[in-house]
Amino acid sequence: MSKLSVSIQAGGESKRMGTDKGLVLLSGKPLILHVIERVTSIADEMIIACNDISGYAQFNLPIFPDIFPGLGALSGLYTALASATHEYVAVVACDMIFVNAEMLKAQFQLLQDTGADCVVPVTSKGFEPFHAVYRRTVCRDAVKAALSDGKKRVDSWFGEVNFFAFSEELISRYDQDGKAFININTPGDLATLEFIFRDLE
Repeated sequence: MSKLSVSIQAGGESKRMGTDKGLVLLSGKPLILHVIERVTSIADEMIIACNDISGYAQFNLPIFPDIFPGLGALSGLYTALASATHEYVAVVACDMIFVNAEMLKAQFQLLQDTGADCVVPVTSKGFEPFHAVYRRTVCRDAVKAALSDGKKRVDSWFGEVNFFAFSEELISRYDQDGKAFININTPGDLATLEFIFRDLE
């Protein structure tokens, strides 16, 4: 049976939050811990892609700093793909506290069934590359080529691989209440979710 690596992306600058958002507390737990708990059941391997090794050491997971520092989220994605052990890699954001493990499992299955190189949710708001599953070798090389060309957008290389769009119809089968892609960028976002977290959960 194919194995799945899960990489949690915690390398962002968190400018709007004002501090490392993966470590801020929601309902008494760091945001990244909410994510870890949600994806543990599907992970044959779990890693953290971030630059703050000391801050994330408490979670007892392998930590990989950016291989190409200062190049943003695309570099973080490359680090995840280059550092994972298994050929299939789910990549999720550290502040996506309602990450949907069942949806990721479905994406993983589609990746294998269709021969796609990546399965990425697509909504009316655009791509969700940090709730996606990738074929490591092909995608790693495509991301590296995009970085070498000076590209910064996380979706800048999608046209170079066999891309499978996980549609809103498919999303709705697993995320009926529309929580999966909620993320936390500001203290205001955090305060709002703290207030309603129990109801959402």
